[in-house]
Amino acid sequence: MFRRTFWFSTGVAAGVWATTKVNRKLKQLTPESLARTAGNKAIEAGHRLKDRAVGFALDVRDNMAVREAELGDALGINEKPELPAPRRHTAIENRNHPKYVEGSAYQTYPYNRNEDH
Repeated sequence: MFRRTFWFSTGVAAGVWATTKVNRKLKQLTPESLARTAGNKAIEAGHRLKDRAVGFALDVRDNMAVREAELGDALGINEKPELPAPRRHTAIENRNHPKYVEGSAYQTYPYNRNEDH
């Protein structure tokens, strides 16, 4: 009798376990579940792709800056040129202005906003 009870309860447990597994698998195979799973996988793939693209863009930017510096050094562009001496005379002189003095190095002009009105 004990053997029958053991095998009966083992059969019941196996049946419950098998039924549970089959029901879980059937729920996974419903259209809604398949769509949700596919959507989640697509989102994960998109995140991975975005991370790789951002990493690639950063690598390109870094290598571009290094190469640009190399080319600048090779062509002498990065060297600071000597600037010309500062000018000591005005670029445009108003010879018609009453304060204009011929031959003076510095010309001073009053700033009058109403001068032209």
